[in-house]
Amino acid sequence: MAERAARPCCLGWDFSTQQVKVVAVDAELNVFYEDSVNFDRDLPEFGTQGGVHIHKDGLTVTSPVLMWVQALDIILERMKASGFDFSQVLALSGAGQQHGSVYWKAGASRVLTSLSPDLLLHKQLQACFSIRDSPVWMDSSTTAQCRRLEAAMGGAQALSGLTGSRAYERFTGNQIAKIYQQNPEAYSQTERISLVSSFAASLFLGSYAPIDYSDGSGMNLLQIQDKVWSQVCLGACAPHLEEKLGAPVPSCSVVGAISSYYIQRYGFPPGCKVVAFTGDNPASLAGMRLEEGDIAVSLGTSDTLFLWLQEPMPALEGHVFCNPVDVQHYMALLCFKNGSLMREKIRDESASCSWSDFSEALRSTEMGNGGNLGFYFDVMEITPEIIGRHRFSAENRQCPRQRFWPLEGHLATETSYSWNRRALFRGCEVSPKSQISCYPNPRSCSGLRGPSPAIRQA
Repeated sequence: MAERAARPCCLGWDFSTQQVKVVAVDAELNVFYEDSVNFDRDLPEFGTQGGVHIHKDGLTVTSPVLMWVQALDIILERMKASGFDFSQVLALSGAGQQHGSVYWKAGASRVLTSLSPDLLLHKQLQACFSIRDSPVWMDSSTTAQCRRLEAAMGGAQALSGLTGSRAYERFTGNQIAKIYQQNPEAYSQTERISLVSSFAASLFLGSYAPIDYSDGSGMNLLQIQDKVWSQVCLGACAPHLEEKLGAPVPSCSVVGAISSYYIQRYGFPPGCKVVAFTGDNPASLAGMRLEEGDIAVSLGTSDTLFLWLQEPMPALEGHVFCNPVDVQHYMALLCFKNGSLMREKIRDESASCSWSDFSEALRSTEMGNGGNLGFYFDVMEITPEIIGRHRFSAENRQCPRQRFWPLEGHLATETSYSWNRRALFRGCEVSPKSQISCYPNPRSCSGLRGPSPAIRQA
């Protein structure tokens, strides 16, 4: 049988809320291999729902670190079994859910640098984490820490002006502060704190990968203009924090060559480069190839709206991050926590778990519901800070549930909040040629977990 022709490629990895995914892209940017591991379906022993553990207080939300590691093991073993030619991988990079943090226990670096190719990663890293369940972006349990950080900075606007955002519960600095205050022993045993993105890169490097500027902007710790950690913010969160974080780097940095573990176990070439991983939202801006003035909408576990900025003008709502593509520029972002999981709940309740039935109902209903409006926040929303389901008639009277209102109401609400927060983007010109695109297809309206053309059209 003829041998396969060599196909040099790069690998892209996504460590998201609900899955780990890989794609292989050749020199012509053709995707010729992809695979994913869904945490709930493929790793049920971790007991997650939507990839997370929601604690009894309804505010604390975490994910098991070893679940992410085991998912990587599964994908790599599948690729190997399929005959994937790892020797052709020139470089790899990826993205991780923003704000989540990983706490490497003292001595973990020695384990990373001496991995045995005879064993799977998750078998070797079991004792490497001082916090086994990582706080993630859905967590909203750090209000006290947020207020303390803002007070230390002289107020919310002062903090936003420096770091790009006022204090948000999901932001990593506040999560670190909570762990230091509530679990000081675990904090003292931690030698390195990674974001999910730099954690994933560390697995491939076999050493601690640095945090990149763009993902680091979602921590309430990085001075977004100077690209250095704020000493005041660090001190307000926890002691010795700078040494646990390491120095941040530009998002396009080559952070090293792949670990010998992957060379020996899977056949990666020694020259395979590891490029800094970044957050999922910055990665979306890069992947969508946005230009100045363009706006993109990502409909995922969370829904986000983002655009390219030349100059940062942080406000009290929304966020300004360092741009992952151009180190001199920035990106603005709005994030809504009640995204695809909320839509799926409404689909299940209203359309017997069927996207096709759901879409048919949407197509047959007047756009905008004749002025009726619904707000659907089963978990505490980010913007605005509210929880619950609230429905109003065109006369502004609170109403009982009506069939198929939820989808249109939810989307109308998202659109309303997105556009009514134009103050976030003051000073940004959206030119007439600018395009509004929906992740993941550039310049197109697509992308939704549980695809529905009718939702995309709405």
